Amino acid sequence: MTDHYVIIGNSAAAVGCIEGIRATDKQGRITLISDEPYHTYSRPLISYLLWGKTSEERMKYRPDDFYEKNGVRTLLGHRALAIDNVMKRVTLDDGEQIPYEKLLVATGSKPFVPPMNGLDLVTKKFSFMKLDDAHALADALTADARVLVIGAGLIGLKCVEGIKDRCGQITVVDLAPRILPSILDENGSALVQKFLEGKGIRFILSDSVDSFEANAATLKSGRKLDFDVLVLAVGVRPNTELVSAAGGEVNRGIVTNLRCETTLDDVYAAGDCALSHDITLDQDRILALLPNAYMQGYAAGVNMAGGDAKWDRAMAMNAIGFFGLHIITAGSYTGHVYEKSTEDSYKKLFYQDNKLKGFILIGDVMRAGIYTSLIREETPLDTVDFELICEKPQLMAFTRHERAKQLSTSH
Repeated sequence: MTDHYVIIGNSAAAVGCIEGIRATDKQGRITLISDEPYHTYSRPLISYLLWGKTSEERMKYRPDDFYEKNGVRTLLGHRALAIDNVMKRVTLDDGEQIPYEKLLVATGSKPFVPPMNGLDLVTKKFSFMKLDDAHALADALTADARVLVIGAGLIGLKCVEGIKDRCGQITVVDLAPRILPSILDENGSALVQKFLEGKGIRFILSDSVDSFEANAATLKSGRKLDFDVLVLAVGVRPNTELVSAAGGEVNRGIVTNLRCETTLDDVYAAGDCALSHDITLDQDRILALLPNAYMQGYAAGVNMAGGDAKWDRAMAMNAIGFFGLHIITAGSYTGHVYEKSTEDSYKKLFYQDNKLKGFILIGDVMRAGIYTSLIREETPLDTVDFELICEKPQLMAFTRHERAKQLSTSH
């Protein structure tokens, strides 16, 4: 058994790692380093915190006694500055050096802010990824504040949901021609945009900021927008610097194998900073998803403790809602298409080579788990009643053998 495990990070991948280690090794010492001062919390919930739908207590990803119960020494509010893979130690911002035998890098991602003329003139500008971001934004908002959000992706629109009742008006600007372009097709985007416009949100698409003044933005189209508060939600970049500086391979994200090992000896990586192998595309890419981060972290933890685990079921998946409108998407959008829509719901399935490859569900998301399972298990479609599954996903569409398998994997 390894004597000293060190984890850099404190979100889903880090929690998964702790639980993976403890499933295999009850005794080894674990040290966790995080630049945030907080107990582990669920980052996707920060919009609900601002909206008043949850509390910081309920945002906690694990109970208060989680670290103590698992024998974890926490160094919260400390940034890891460097990994020395020869001497096997991590240097912190206060100069302390933490030795390790096995190390997990679960450093997540950071907001990407492209260079924009005059951005330094804007005093009330915020990103929206961490608890501190939510606190700072909440303090800046007033009932009549005009908010300009740059970015109509997942982070920008979750921010919109969180602040809608705390400000006067919200305008969202994005260079893309549609909202949520990373997870929705044109029809799906149009449905969600119409729903959000019905809530009073204004969108300006296929346009971007040319320059800022203190409280105004001039767009490339020449349009001028006055605002009081600016939110930058253009995108994110994985935090890969620690591993690349230590000599590890990075290709957009930290390169790992299915055991979550990096190219550095005894160094593992998991979560939004690391690549995953997407089974629907058969390629390595960043999958910035909480369940994926947890499963990667868990596999890493088992392996760090001398066990043998692989995370080989990764795929893109998003379950998200805006003001009660639910959206679930998964997999990749390639192949043949089954499509069905009503005024307030939308379903699109993608299938190829006798397998379901991906789906988009908006509004009615019941039984999305059956579609997800078909993709993840790579179930041959000729073993199920696919026509019935397209219309009404239900277990009766599966053979008896497949039903038994579905029921065993759903627990």
